[in-house]
Amino acid sequence: MAAFAEPVRPSEPAIEARGLTKRFGRTTAVADLSLTVRRGEVFGFLGPNGAGKSTTIRLLLGLVRASAGSASLFGDDVRDVRRAHRHVAYVPADVALWPSLTGAEILHLLARTGSEVDLAYREVLIDRFALDLDRAAATYSTGNRQKVALVAAFATRAPLLILDEPTSGLDPLMDREFRRCVVEARDRGQTVFLSSHLLDEVEALCDRVAILRSGRLAEVARIAELRRLRRTEVEVSFTGDPPDLARTPGVLDTEDLGGSRLRFTMSGPAGPALRALAAAEVETIEVREPTLEEIFLDYYGERDR
Repeated sequence: MAAFAEPVRPSEPAIEARGLTKRFGRTTAVADLSLTVRRGEVFGFLGPNGAGKSTTIRLLLGLVRASAGSASLFGDDVRDVRRAHRHVAYVPADVALWPSLTGAEILHLLARTGSEVDLAYREVLIDRFALDLDRAAATYSTGNRQKVALVAAFATRAPLLILDEPTSGLDPLMDREFRRCVVEARDRGQTVFLSSHLLDEVEALCDRVAILRSGRLAEVARIAELRRLRRTEVEVSFTGDPPDLARTPGVLDTEDLGGSRLRFTMSGPAGPALRALAAAEVETIEVREPTLEEIFLDYYGERDR
């Protein structure tokens, strides 16, 4: 779950993948994936089950060998697993612990064998996650196993945290603590690579997001940039003549709602639509941006299902 950390080269990105491909027989799990994760950012990695997220993470960690392409962590080729892992703390989607050891013993073991640990901060995390350290891991629920892994990872000073579906099994209060920890890690200058299918979580935390579809990247962008690629819904009410939007660039799907109200969707820059509205006697205007979930479903052609 964690590995030894050492000073990293200041010129190298946290993660760099070039043409990364993994085939299992005739099945291609990851195809020609190229991305760069900058230092100090929280990078979201989105996709449904089977999209190739976990396979990509295993490739980035050198846990499986790529069929083609390359990947590096802070400039170290991931094929040299021992060297690359010195920069990483990792929380897998399914946490396995030593069943006969208590939570306290596991954290002690990980602190001795992994990255530098901030012991005072670890005590704070134990309290915040309400983690019972006196029980054997064999008695832990899925959520409690996840808490042990999260406390161990966030307490390290590893420059890169790779988190694969890290909040599975956590209740809403613990999910809130997780989000708080991600923000604190970013504030310390750590890089967080967050793989998740929880769109609100990614939307709340991430600086940029990649959307993975059937093993291929559909998009890599800031969340605000992704929203600009999608239609924005606008609803207006007016007292005089309705605004003339028929030939306004970027205005789509105008709908008369009756009662001197209309709705339209807008794509691209808002300037032309705003100028058209300014010429009318508009009383109210409501703008609704698409959520990340709607953007994500657009990529899969499922928004209207």
